Amino acid sequence: MKNIGSINATKDILAQEEFRIKKHFGQNFLVDKNILERIVTDAGITLETDVIEIGPGFGALTEFILPRAKRLLAYEIDKDLIPILTKNFAGNKNFTLLRQDILDAVIDEDIDRYLPNAKEVIVVANLPYYITTPILMRFLETSKKVGKMVFMMQAEVAERVTSRPSTKDYNALTVVINYRAETRILFPVPRSVFIPHPNVDSSVVEVRVRDHFSEQPVDENRFFKLVHQCFVQRRKTLVNNLRQALPDWPRSEIETLLAECGLDLNIRAEALEIADFIRLTDGVTARR
Repeated sequence: MKNIGSINATKDILAQEEFRIKKHFGQNFLVDKNILERIVTDAGITLETDVIEIGPGFGALTEFILPRAKRLLAYEIDKDLIPILTKNFAGNKNFTLLRQDILDAVIDEDIDRYLPNAKEVIVVANLPYYITTPILMRFLETSKKVGKMVFMMQAEVAERVTSRPSTKDYNALTVVINYRAETRILFPVPRSVFIPHPNVDSSVVEVRVRDHFSEQPVDENRFFKLVHQCFVQRRKTLVNNLRQALPDWPRSEIETLLAECGLDLNIRAEALEIADFIRLTDGVTARR
């Protein structure tokens, strides 16, 4: 191995390639071999696994993935990194590099094209902090072929993504993500293992995509919309948030709806389970 993810190798590449780190791409290069090893190990990558990597940078994580995976498809948005990656991994027949923004990609079409007949597809990435949620939701909302994602993200976002009802981090994003997937934090990552150091610590999170949630709302689009509306003013009761979301409903009808769902009139959205939001949505749908 070239040991791309070491401090010295990363500094050498920065100097030799005269590479300027771009803050607008959220570039922070991981330089800890043990953490790189653990990410790949905890992702459960085998020679039967096809992997998608987002933002490979200089290829520190790529270098650990390639010997273990069947094939690797990498998306890199920074044109200045393409020649570096091409040089670092020349001769790797199981490596495909696309210069593309993952948010513009048609993911399942790319899988069919570059990873044909894939049995298992896992996404592994050190995500830029500023765009973590859109990337996560892109996969959950548009792909039917990805079974698991292992993402490094800002620790605060990781707490929100994996939080449970009645905790301070539980919000609309938590509900929507956990409707689509099972989530858990695998391990923390300190800011000191990056070049340059970010201002916050990170966590590695596993996201296992569900075939379907145990309950299904009649109108899924209304479910997503209502979940967000219920958290608009977090400290207000669910009744008050629903009065804004359903302005043509009298308060008495909203209270009746909550009673039918077995919910206390003073409850806040942060106390509801996913199943509660589904019943609530179905109650609204039945009255429309």
